[in-house]
Amino acid sequence: MKILIVEDEELAAERLAQLVKEIDTESEIQGPIDTVRAAVAHLKSNPHYDLILLDIQLADGKSFSIFEECDVVIPVIFTTAYDEYALQAFELNSIDYLLKPVNREKLKSSLDKLKKLKEYYGAENPNSQLYEMIRNLRLPEKSGYKDRFLISKGDALVPVKVAEIACFYAEDKEVFLLTRENNRYIIPHSIEELSVKLDPKLFFRVNRQFIISADDIKKVHNYFNFKLKVELRTDSKLEIIVSRAKTLAFKLWMNGENM
Repeated sequence: MKILIVEDEELAAERLAQLVKEIDTESEIQGPIDTVRAAVAHLKSNPHYDLILLDIQLADGKSFSIFEECDVVIPVIFTTAYDEYALQAFELNSIDYLLKPVNREKLKSSLDKLKKLKEYYGAENPNSQLYEMIRNLRLPEKSGYKDRFLISKGDALVPVKVAEIACFYAEDKEVFLLTRENNRYIIPHSIEELSVKLDPKLFFRVNRQFIISADDIKKVHNYFNFKLKVELRTDSKLEIIVSRAKTLAFKLWMNGENM
């Protein structure tokens, strides 16, 4: 596993490197990098890491600004002496959040979590898939998601609240909204657009075709090749399969857990 350490305290960086080597002797460690500016420059030209161990307070500012300046599609374990930034950390590519001084067992638990997650992803671009999973699980902003949709029904416009929605699905180049009263409406949004407009605590994109509501799930069945099959209360005949790559993330979401 190739790991980048971004840390402005020399002793803390040395301790992290030592602990990682004790836990995983085959790991390749790069760094430390001690500033936001240097981290941005490095990641723009060296994006292929399996993990970043990232201190929140760096020499020239908070490391959150790194994500504003470059597209980081790499899992992150944040390290900090303070717990006041936990919420903001989990809104990014966070696998875990460790308080300093970093405890060996807690770091091992975080690394084990990352390895377990990676087992569910193929060799092709596993970090980008992990990032999508984390985005599905991260905490929502208070007012950043849609709470209703305006539906065209004949000559009228009808508002539909998200609490009334069973799922969204793509079919024959159209995207449909299915209400919990089993009414279907074509809407002018793609599944990709909806996946970022909807509160991830309430909705989950199980595959390329479906985004489903937690409140409308009746049963979840084991399916072949480690996949899952979801049965909705509104329409149990819909064929909704959770891909193997998303099975673990879906179970965590169903259990109300955040990464």
